[in-house]
Amino acid sequence: VIRRAMDLGAAAIILVHNHPSGDSSPSRQDIAMTRDIADAGQKFGITVHDHIIIGKDGFSSMRSAGLI
Repeated sequence: VIRRAMDLGAAAIILVHNHPSGDSSPSRQDIAMTRDIADAGQKFGITVHDHIIIGKDGFSSMRSAGLI
């Protein structure tokens, strides 16, 4: 993810994915992966603004939930 952002010259990214289960709540794995990506991005001057998860019940913003 960070490599692609670097290739595109991005200063910031927003991650988005869906949960086929329909539950848009972030899983422990989602939180851990997001933090890992944000840490890696920080080393290269790339900010992760948000990670949005889409489900049947709507969406969740990890930024709004205070998870990043």
